Amino acid sequence: MINGNTEIIAHIGFPTHAFKAPMIYNPWFKKCGANVKVVPFGCKPEDYAAFLKSLFKLSNIRGALITMPHKVTTVGLLDVVSPTAAIAGACNAVRLGADGRLEGDMFDGEGFVRGLIRKGCVLQGARVLVVGCGGVGSAIAASLAAAGVAELALFDPRDDSQQGLAARLRQHYSALVVKTGSSDPAGFDVVVNATPMGMNQGDPMPMDVSRLEARTFVGEVVMKSEMTAFLQVAKERGCRFQIGTDMLFEQIPAYLEYFGLPSTTADELRAVATLSY
Repeated sequence: MINGNTEIIAHIGFPTHAFKAPMIYNPWFKKCGANVKVVPFGCKPEDYAAFLKSLFKLSNIRGALITMPHKVTTVGLLDVVSPTAAIAGACNAVRLGADGRLEGDMFDGEGFVRGLIRKGCVLQGARVLVVGCGGVGSAIAASLAAAGVAELALFDPRDDSQQGLAARLRQHYSALVVKTGSSDPAGFDVVVNATPMGMNQGDPMPMDVSRLEARTFVGEVVMKSEMTAFLQVAKERGCRFQIGTDMLFEQIPAYLEYFGLPSTTADELRAVATLSY
């Protein structure tokens, strides 16, 4: 039940978007006794700017979760944008700051990084390859930079995408070594597939998998299939790996902290969620 005392986190997407967040967040809020609800709102792109501004005039709004197709647009509507969101060129969390200004951050990459660290992957000083420099790849690259990696190699067949991301990373992390133009995974501590390639058997792979080394930690972003063909090859080559849905569940504690709400672990969220894959 929602009443005037219930704080709302708006989940904003296109009207046809599959709103999954309430099925993860709300069971947790019920378990921990927080009078908070995630409520889905479908909003057309042409109405979004006015809607976002009006939403934060509500007296019981705690924040907003932003999904497609509004993540990129949101950056230009905010007063304060985190370095991670600026590098990613997109934002998926908005809150009202103490000074009344709208603040935004991006947590897709944070979820990915938290998952790696929780699995024992050492990122400080690591050499990392990110294949795919679109929205999710950019967010992951930004969070990897914030985690202290020493080198980021970027690859995307669209040269403007890889060069643009490289420029934004260099602007915010001057000591970071950023390279572009190669998807060869040899010699890297961590390799990230931020593309839909390698999802199914017979699909083109995002990189030359014969060059994967057993010591390399391999991460995937695809959520439609838990064990993609790409991850299966990585497993067969002896690599440790992270499945795509780990990124989703690992980022939610970061969201909760950002909104000043009781946090938890990814394992507990999986246990109470009513979401199935």
